[in-house]
Amino acid sequence: MIRKWLFRGTSALLVLFLALFVALATWEPFFAESGHAPDEQRHYRAEILRSEFGVPHIYGKTDADVAFGVAIAHAEDDFFTLQDVLAMARGRYGAIAGEEGAQIDYAYHLLDARGTAERHYPTLPEDTRALFEAYASGLNQYAREHPQELKLANLFPVNGEDIAAGFALRQPFFFGLGGVIGPLVAGDPLRREFGPDIPGFPRDAEAASGPAQTARGQRLPLPWGEDGTLSGSNAFAVAPRKSGDGVTRLVSNSHQPWRGGVAWYEMVVESEEGWHYAGANFPGSPYPFLGHNRHLGWTNTVNRPDMVDLYKLEMDDSGTRYRIDGEWRELESKTVTLPVKFGPITLPIPQTVYRSAHGPVIFNHTGVYALRYGGIDSVEQLDAYYRLNKATNLAEWQAQLARMAVPSTNFIYADEAGNIAYVYNAALPDRPKGANWRGVLPGNRSDLIWRGPVNYDRLPKLINPASGWLFNANNQPYSAAGPGSDLSPGDFAPELGIELKTTNRAERAARLMANAPVIDRATLEAIKYDTGYERAGYVADLWSALEKLDLSKEPDLAKARDLLLTWDFTADNRGKADAIALLMIKEFMSAEYQNKPLPDVKEHLRQQVDHLMAHFGRIDPPMSDLLRLRQGPGPYAVDLPLDGGSDTLRASTTWDVDPDGRLSVKHGDSFIQFVEWRPGERVRSQSIQPYGAATTRPGSKHYTDQAQLFVKKQLKPVHFWREDALANAQRRYVVESN
Repeated sequence: MIRKWLFRGTSALLVLFLALFVALATWEPFFAESGHAPDEQRHYRAEILRSEFGVPHIYGKTDADVAFGVAIAHAEDDFFTLQDVLAMARGRYGAIAGEEGAQIDYAYHLLDARGTAERHYPTLPEDTRALFEAYASGLNQYAREHPQELKLANLFPVNGEDIAAGFALRQPFFFGLGGVIGPLVAGDPLRREFGPDIPGFPRDAEAASGPAQTARGQRLPLPWGEDGTLSGSNAFAVAPRKSGDGVTRLVSNSHQPWRGGVAWYEMVVESEEGWHYAGANFPGSPYPFLGHNRHLGWTNTVNRPDMVDLYKLEMDDSGTRYRIDGEWRELESKTVTLPVKFGPITLPIPQTVYRSAHGPVIFNHTGVYALRYGGIDSVEQLDAYYRLNKATNLAEWQAQLARMAVPSTNFIYADEAGNIAYVYNAALPDRPKGANWRGVLPGNRSDLIWRGPVNYDRLPKLINPASGWLFNANNQPYSAAGPGSDLSPGDFAPELGIELKTTNRAERAARLMANAPVIDRATLEAIKYDTGYERAGYVADLWSALEKLDLSKEPDLAKARDLLLTWDFTADNRGKADAIALLMIKEFMSAEYQNKPLPDVKEHLRQQVDHLMAHFGRIDPPMSDLLRLRQGPGPYAVDLPLDGGSDTLRASTTWDVDPDGRLSVKHGDSFIQFVEWRPGERVRSQSIQPYGAATTRPGSKHYTDQAQLFVKKQLKPVHFWREDALANAQRRYVVESN
């Protein structure tokens, strides 16, 4: 009898366990907010020509036809990443990527990305919405036709509003919002811009208590990196009078991650409605973000203005009301469920997000804080980028930037008329004078809640400087055109929050550009691919610290230090000190860029010596053995040597350390494009990517077919003109909606 009851009890528990397991494994797709297809069902037809490198050239009668084709072509090459981006735009990424995905979902709800899209997407111009609906239709069709590739049930269908929500989520992190949200959530020290002494905030890591917290106490840090930024980049423009041959040149040299949601995807688009553009986009966009049309082109670099303001709220005893202008107001609150995948099950994690009149609100052990940031509650950039793609001259192009719709990023511009331009573009908050905008503001005054950006005429910009050249390498805007042409910091109000920092790349580029009597094609290529460092800034500080180290009792470190002191400050794979210098500089560059304390020099040197000895048995291996371009597995896998460093113009910025001790670069020089307008000739361009067009298709020959050219610093042709695309097409086919 006892055995029978034990058997029955065990069976009941097993049934209960299985039922719970099934529930946790299947609840998320069914309880997630249902997606819906675009309301208007239209017929789309696009022709896709695949070049010898698999780059799609997409043609259609209308712009919407082309956008449909963009979605199909991109999904053919990287549906894996597109699904991640769409899951982020739906607040469901945790169901794919677990805790890291849930961190993004938390930010999605905290910033009210969906609400922003719901409020403002319907107000966009009809032709812009038609573009986004067509793009969503293309993604839906690919998902229907390839169900075996789906990662997440019920992610599709999607519509234009979903795509807009993705824009609203991602854009603020380009100018460093994560660098504020992360410490706030954790109650950790804030970045330096907020001043040396903020009451209630610890000033070092040891003073912070506990793990990172969400608004009411659960651990949930943010995933965009501790600095909250996503990329670097270099950009160059040379006017005919400086080029030596009358050619106007534009160089796009973006530094983005080589995989994932902000990796470049190259394309050429052309419609009978006048849209004709060659460039690259990010997954989740129906159009390129940089490149050129027949008349003009531009490229971008990330800038770092002070776009985020922080307010400390005065709360009542209930913790639900805050005081403003002498009155108590209720915090807006919303409970959301974050899906968090753990192995085969997905757990529902409830969270409450809060908002005040200022913006998103975060609770931590030091108080309650509200955030406000440039571009908040806007998706107008969706329309602005579309209009930029179709601009035909400098005036039209500037008119789009003057809308202040694109929240951030520098623009470097050139055109067929020989004009060049630099705009320190940012939707800088229109802050009243008098307050300490670099510190934590009182949250009880409504007059400190700014309502929009400054006017375009207040931004730093240079149009056709006397020097005949322009550049940016993620540096402050006061070094862009050389002595006699540069802007002066004194001409811009401090409350604009314009950055004053530079990069080693910028120091190097400014010197090389200014010293060149003529900047012809060969000179421009040499500058773009330069691997040298300036002994300035953090690099100078690091080498000065190495010189002063007392290593009399540690001969192995003394030998490494002495080797570093012989270095020629060039990461070109030739010097014996290149490998250890590469390892030493990276963390110092990162700390400088992220406003963090610099590493301890002796301890850092020990780590690099130990790494090299463990994996190479020597401290002076060839840098090309250490630094690698790796993409695999599969028949087209590659493992190739690289040069450049974390802050050189030829950029190998960050990497993963593989089990064999090699550094597999994952972020650095990515989409590179040289554009030329020759007198009396049509525009032509060349480009390159680190891998290939099909970055998540290991069985495709276009998985890595650009890698050899990339490491050799060679470019491939961009078949911008239709006759060239037809002449070089390896595949030609039509896609239609069904």
